Amino acid sequence: MNKLMKSAMVVVALCAFALPMATMAEEAAPEITAADAMFTVNNVWMMVATFLVFIMHLGFACVETGLTRAKNTVNILFKNTAIIAIGLLTYTLIGFNLMYPGFAEGSAGIFGFAGFGVSAPAGADGLIGYADGAYTYWTDFLFQGMFAATAATIVSGAVAERVKLGPFLIFCTIYVAIVYPWVGSWKWGAGWLDQMGFYDFAGSTLVHSVGGWGALAGIIVIGPRIGKYVGGQVKGIMGHNMPLLTIGVFLLWLGWFGFNGGSVLSADPGLVSFVLVTTSLAAAAGIIGSMATSWIVQKEPDLSMVLNGCLAGLVGITAGADVVSVTSSIIIGLICGAVAVLSVIGLDRLKLDDPVGATTVHLVCGILGTLFVGVFSADHSFMTQLIGVLAYAVVCFPAALLIFFILKKTVGIRVSKEEELKGLDLGEHGMEAYHGFQFFTNV
Repeated sequence: MNKLMKSAMVVVALCAFALPMATMAEEAAPEITAADAMFTVNNVWMMVATFLVFIMHLGFACVETGLTRAKNTVNILFKNTAIIAIGLLTYTLIGFNLMYPGFAEGSAGIFGFAGFGVSAPAGADGLIGYADGAYTYWTDFLFQGMFAATAATIVSGAVAERVKLGPFLIFCTIYVAIVYPWVGSWKWGAGWLDQMGFYDFAGSTLVHSVGGWGALAGIIVIGPRIGKYVGGQVKGIMGHNMPLLTIGVFLLWLGWFGFNGGSVLSADPGLVSFVLVTTSLAAAAGIIGSMATSWIVQKEPDLSMVLNGCLAGLVGITAGADVVSVTSSIIIGLICGAVAVLSVIGLDRLKLDDPVGATTVHLVCGILGTLFVGVFSADHSFMTQLIGVLAYAVVCFPAALLIFFILKKTVGIRVSKEEELKGLDLGEHGMEAYHGFQFFTNV
C-alpha cells in the first residue's frame, strides 16, 4: 500500500511539473497563421512549376532529335545540354537583374540594370516578404532562369544539322545574357510596355517570339541544308525518330502546365486550374486544327505536322491563358494549329529551311497568340498588343541578325560540305549516337 501511495505521489508531482512546462512551450511556440500557410503552399507550387519547366528542356531535345537525321543526334543533344547551362549561368551573372532592374518611378522603362550577380533581401523577414509574401527570392530566380534558356533552344532547332557548335554557343551566350532579359524588362520588369498596358501572361512574345526572331535570323544567315532545295523543288528531309518526337511533344505539354500554371505566381486554386484548362484545350485544338489542315492540304495526315500543331496551340495560348474564355482558348488552338501547317509549307516555298518548324511554332504562333489577347479579351487593346509585337521584332531580329553575321564573317558559322554530308556527330564530336546500327544513306 505504501509503495502504491508513493507511486501515486510521484505521478502527481510529475504532472504538476509538466503542466506549467507544456503551457510555457505552447506560449513560446510561434503562431502559424493563414498567411504563413499560404506562403508555403505558394512557394511549393512555384518550385513544382520550376521542375516542370526544367523538363521542357528534355522535351525540346527529344523534338529536335526526332525531327533531324540520325547522323546529327549527338550534336543536337550536346547543344541542348549546353544551352540550359549557359542560360542559368548568364541569368545568374547578368540576366535576372537586367530583366528585373527595378525601374525608378517616372523613368522611361527602356533600360535598367540592378547589378551583377544575385543576392536575396537581407534577413529572414526580407526573404519571406519578397513578392508580397507569395514566394521566396530564390524560387523566383530559379523559375525565371528556367525560362531564359528556352529562347536559345528555339534557335537550336531552326539551324540544326549545319551550324558549327562553337559559334552557335557564342550566339546563345550573347542572346540569352543580353537581348532576352533586356527586352523582357519592358513587360515583366515593369518597363515601358507594361506601363502602356501590353499583356503577355507567360511569354508568347517575351519568350517564344524572342527565340523565333533569333531562329529566323539564323536561318537567313546560315542558309538551307544541302539537298533541301534542288532544281526549284522542295525535297523533304525526314526526321529519323518519330517516337522520340512524340515523346518530346508530350513532355513539352506536361512542362507547359508549369510554364503557364507557374506564371500565375501563386497557388491560387481558381486561377491555376483555369489556366491549366485553357492551356490543355488550346493544345488539343491545335492537334485537331493541324490534323484537318494537313489532311486537306497534303492529302494525308502528317504526324510531324500534327505534333507541331499541338505545340502551336500551346504557344498561342501562352499570352492570354488567364484572360481568355474556355471557348476562346479552343478557337486560338484551332487557328494556330491550322496556321502551323500553312506556315511550314510557306517557309519552304521561300527556301527558308527550318528542320523542326521552330520559326513557325514559336514566332508565327507566338505573334498570333499575343494579338489574340487583344481580340478575345475585352480588357486589352489589339493596337497595344500590336505595338508590343512590333517592338520585339524591331530589336530582336536585327540583334540576332547582327550577331550571326559577325560570327559568319569572323569565325564562320557553317560546317564544311564534307562534314555536313558525313554528319555533325563525327565531324564535331568524333562519336556516334547509334554506334553499331546500320541506317539508310539519307539519315
